Amino acid sequence: MPIELHDVDGGASGGAGVGHVHGSQSRDFANMPSDPSSQRSSVDPIDSGHPSPHVHYALNLDTTQPLNRVDTENAFSPGIRRRITRAATFRTVSDFEDFSERPGWRPGAEPGVDPSKPDGGHGSMTTLRAPCDITVVDFSEDHIEKTLFHNETLNEFLDKPQPPWVKCRWINVNGLSWDVIQTLGHHKNLHRLAIEDIMNTRNRTKAEWYPTHAFIVLTLQKLVRRCNPDDEHSDSDEDDATSHISSRSAFSGRRVRHIKRALRRMNKFFKERTGSATDPSGLENGDGPYPQKDPEDEQKLPPFESQTTGLSGLSESEPGPEYRTLQGYHASPNLAWTKYMEKNSALASKKLDVACEQVSMFITNDNTIISFFEQSAQDIEEPIVSRLQTNDTITRQSCDASMVGHAILDAIIDLAMPVTTCYSDVIDDIELDVLNRPDISQTKKLYIVVSEINKMHSFITPITTLIQALRDHKTDIALDTAMQKILDPKHPAIITTQTYMYLGDVLDHCVLITDALDKLKGTADGMIDLIFNTISANQNESMKQLTTATIIFLPLTFITGYFGQNFTDFNMLEWGVGFFWQIAVPVVVLTILILLREAIYDYFKALLGRRYISGLKDRSRRRRSRKRR
Repeated sequence: MPIELHDVDGGASGGAGVGHVHGSQSRDFANMPSDPSSQRSSVDPIDSGHPSPHVHYALNLDTTQPLNRVDTENAFSPGIRRRITRAATFRTVSDFEDFSERPGWRPGAEPGVDPSKPDGGHGSMTTLRAPCDITVVDFSEDHIEKTLFHNETLNEFLDKPQPPWVKCRWINVNGLSWDVIQTLGHHKNLHRLAIEDIMNTRNRTKAEWYPTHAFIVLTLQKLVRRCNPDDEHSDSDEDDATSHISSRSAFSGRRVRHIKRALRRMNKFFKERTGSATDPSGLENGDGPYPQKDPEDEQKLPPFESQTTGLSGLSESEPGPEYRTLQGYHASPNLAWTKYMEKNSALASKKLDVACEQVSMFITNDNTIISFFEQSAQDIEEPIVSRLQTNDTITRQSCDASMVGHAILDAIIDLAMPVTTCYSDVIDDIELDVLNRPDISQTKKLYIVVSEINKMHSFITPITTLIQALRDHKTDIALDTAMQKILDPKHPAIITTQTYMYLGDVLDHCVLITDALDKLKGTADGMIDLIFNTISANQNESMKQLTTATIIFLPLTFITGYFGQNFTDFNMLEWGVGFFWQIAVPVVVLTILILLREAIYDYFKALLGRRYISGLKDRSRRRRSRKRR
């Protein structure tokens, strides 16, 4: 494979890999494949009269002879070094199931969900299916009807014309299922972006206005009680096992609780080891061995552990997820972090949790309000229906869908108030422990409390902005005229002046909760600072005491070492112990005065200052007594 080297003059010299460059320099090059036609000459752009130092290599490849690796390694001269590394290669991630928080999501997908298509316009959309409890409340000033439906019977009801006496309709859906969402979306002409937000239960709190309806989404928080089916059996055994402890010893309440917790864990451990068999599927999934559940026992689980919604695309035959806790809501796919934070929650000692779920509402232009809950529709529905069944209530007499929306918002905020009170109780308990005996382990509890309070704050604060946005969209039309436009489908959804007024009360409740959370957070942060400052002060005091002891015994150690020398003629040892103390005491006193002079000066200065202030108070007290006489 001969290599030709062309200089700037166009000359070529053939040979066995020898190239001539200006300046009588030569190099040997390996036989490398190239295109024979790729030959060009370069000219100096500054001075075309002088040749350019650049050279061009024309490589002629002979394909008849194979190229061996040994030949290429031996053909290179020491002046040419071969690249020993290769450029980094990357490959785009195509499987997003492990990295996305939305099932079925892929980049570049069509925005929104079309209710007119069976698959919503997305071939990769997960099937969202769950049994839903649907309540339809039709009412006017004089009459009210409440009807219950399920997934299969809702479509037939919506196809019927609305009775003429109905002025306002409330459709309350408990559970998220694609067939129900599709039916309501197609019947009420709901926007495809809003439907997508319903199915994605990780949205931010917001209010959006479309031509035929207003869309509202927010987060509901409420207290739920942790229920364990083994608690009833374990509590009786623990009470018998710990009764003699509380009667014969002076253990505190905390120590007894620790012992009860340890006994409960031991009891549960032995039941798992000697009870039922383990599920091998848990080992394959990396979840560890867990006892299999009996279908009959599954029905006896408490509400917090057994209620289902079918959120993550589960079929009707599969069990749905539990309540999403405060730690699990908007959490990352890292399940280990979520489980750890739930186990060490600030409310775990009280057997309580904060359940969170997304609530979506539509206020349509035909005076209909549609609300979607994941699980807690009954908690909101009961008090509002009770008010609607009373003729003289404001919500009933107004026949306004926006007033029903106000009632839902008010009930959601009311459910969040006990959560704030519970966290206040937890903070008070930790504060008592910190004031009595601060310990570094308490900072862990306070950190978890602060993180949970921050999550609560992130849920409540956007609701404040949401309510302000709803108040900004109030109509300036008089209430009587607004009520006529509410019943006219040609006008968009409006917020009446009456709803604007009552939304101010909900806004006040949100501000109160936000202020309370800020106060609790500030208290927790202050306790963290107090713990570290107290521990640092105690360490400094200990070092101060050690320093004082060192100062006192330093001269004694020196004098003792001096008298302990093995001198040949040392007659002072015959003078007795009294002579030692005659020297040691003055030296110790002098050393203390020299090394602790600033501390002694500050002490006497503070003592004189306190005496001076006390004298001023005494003179002022005597002066007031003389004036009274």
